[in-house]
Amino acid sequence: MAETDPIASPAGRVDLVTFDRRELDRILDLYGRMVAIGEWRDYAIDFTRDRAVFSIFRRAAEVPIYRIEKDPRLARKQGAYTVVSQTGLILKRGQELARVLQVLEKPLRVVN
Repeated sequence: MAETDPIASPAGRVDLVTFDRRELDRILDLYGRMVAIGEWRDYAIDFTRDRAVFSIFRRAAEVPIYRIEKDPRLARKQGAYTVVSQTGLILKRGQELARVLQVLEKPLRVVN
């Protein structure tokens, strides 16, 4: 009997959860602004069967300070998007990526 891979689709591809182009544009826009002000330095993207994760680092040799996660299984319950802190604390969860990312936005300051 031939064994089948439980994560492979009928076409032989492995089905992974990914960020689509619009989601990546929004995440990378925020990332670019935060790099420009010197807050963030590096990132990593992981795609698994269950979720897609965009990890943000202050320095490349450290653990991520934030993780932006997309988990489609939670879309109807709590929202597919989550921002998680370095300690594992969920900072924001929701249905819309733009609203979830607002928790990472730096407030503008008036410079005199």
